[in-house]
Amino acid sequence: MASITVPGGLAEGEIRKLERPKLRIADYLRWSVDHKIIGVQYMVTALFFFIIGGTLAMMIRWELLTPNLDVVQTGSQFNTLFSVHALVMIFLWIIPMFAGFGNFLVPLMLGAKDMAFPWLNAFAFWLIPPAGLLLLGSMLVGAPEGGWTMYPPLSTIYSGDGQTLAALAAHLLGISSILGAINFIVTIKNMRPEGMGWWQMPLFCWAILATSIIVVMATPFLAGALTLLILDRVGGTSFFDATKGGDPQLWQNVFWFYSHPAVYIMVLPGMGILSEVLSIHARKPIFGYKMIALSSLGIAIIGFTVWAHHMFTSLAPQLRIPFMITSMIIAVPTGIKIFSWLGTLWGGKIRLNSAMLFGLGFLSMFVIGGISGVMLAAVPFDIHVHDTYFVVSHLHFVLFGGSVFTIYAGIYHWYPKITGRMLNERWGKVHFWLTYPAFFFTFFPMHIAGMLGMPRRVAIYLPEFQGINTIISISGFVLGISTFVLLINMIVSLRNGKIAGANPWRALTLEWATTSPPPATNFVDDPVPFVDPYGYGSQGSQEYLDAVDRRFGVGEEVFTPRPAPTPAPSGD
Repeated sequence: MASITVPGGLAEGEIRKLERPKLRIADYLRWSVDHKIIGVQYMVTALFFFIIGGTLAMMIRWELLTPNLDVVQTGSQFNTLFSVHALVMIFLWIIPMFAGFGNFLVPLMLGAKDMAFPWLNAFAFWLIPPAGLLLLGSMLVGAPEGGWTMYPPLSTIYSGDGQTLAALAAHLLGISSILGAINFIVTIKNMRPEGMGWWQMPLFCWAILATSIIVVMATPFLAGALTLLILDRVGGTSFFDATKGGDPQLWQNVFWFYSHPAVYIMVLPGMGILSEVLSIHARKPIFGYKMIALSSLGIAIIGFTVWAHHMFTSLAPQLRIPFMITSMIIAVPTGIKIFSWLGTLWGGKIRLNSAMLFGLGFLSMFVIGGISGVMLAAVPFDIHVHDTYFVVSHLHFVLFGGSVFTIYAGIYHWYPKITGRMLNERWGKVHFWLTYPAFFFTFFPMHIAGMLGMPRRVAIYLPEFQGINTIISISGFVLGISTFVLLINMIVSLRNGKIAGANPWRALTLEWATTSPPPATNFVDDPVPFVDPYGYGSQGSQEYLDAVDRRFGVGEEVFTPRPAPTPAPSGD
């Protein structure tokens, strides 16, 4: 393949400049089968629920400023706060947000016109708004109190009718995930262009593929468990009622068989985002491409062997050791990724823009979460800190320090492609420097509180824990405020941001080889990918990027055109 062939199939002498399409808000408020519109619908919906989930988190931290009840009147009301907060953040924020990135980017990265099943794609999204309304409405009719884990008998006997609505909402969201995952697998398998084999595919696509495999294999187990739970609540059955011959551990096993792999549903797409961000903004070929790709599949497989480490306190002693071993082994493919990313950064020409800052923030915070995860994989330590704030800290270092930091990195990185406008870098850095320390001082002290014995899911605690909870709550409020810096930046930049051009980051993957935002069919002709999507500095990469710039333009005030070389003195 000619390295200077412009994606779209035009030879260098046939280059014609293309106009970028205009965004119309009305297009995003109705049914559409355009994967780009669906991707934005996912992301905007997820951001809406993020605000709601974050508000619930602020109420939780407000309550925990003192050892006594202040914001809520009863312990049941506090149970509702953390139960709905967790369900919203997991099922209506992180998972749909990554689905939004996948929907927008995967066809573009593969050079495809759309997803394999466009109608199914739209249907999968439109299951989410009613599910979200069901979940929020559950707080009005006897709110759920079983936490996001919904353990019986908390979810069968001690919760009101809202628990049934929450279970139905989770059911709808699971169906949405399964339909989306099937679509991703078929799209990635069948719709790559000529010249893009498996080992030329962007690592974000590998991450989405691994995630989709987990969703297809694991989510039906959650659907089955939720069906049994709903039947116990409204159908008179007793699958989880030990007094009537049921087994509450049945729920634990089936739920965690889904929910531990679900952790990787919420992390693997972020790891794919990080691979793109680090390589592009370090101007360095990705280190260990094949190992990063295969480690994603390794995590998807090994993730199904570790579910019972959430049950060490209720598991038969002879079963604890095998699950302790598998829980430690799964750190290996993650470690491969970490060292590969560090190898990518080593010697790179790093640009510390907002996307890169959040990418580096992920590396530091996720490593802390990984270390505490290995600690929890050890049976004696896990039993010591079970159901304490140590577990809350570990969970948030993985899912906020991991997932949300990469979501932020992805927003700063692909916002120009989605909207055609650049986010304000100054405010992006303000966002980072508010988020990073506030996150650390919100969740790291929870490690200490947990090891000292502070239980999770309680509103009334011993007075000696008030000092550490004051630090956590104040930091949490700053973390909440930092989110609005991003939201305001996104809204203002949508109208007033600098024109981005097609390829503001000078990247080699195909999503940057079309207008920003892309046209309805993504590409005018059949796209021609560069031979190596991470081949920065390789032979032909500069000519390829220059040809893309000439066809699509570089935007206004984003890049200063390189001056023509000064002729050497003739010597006459």
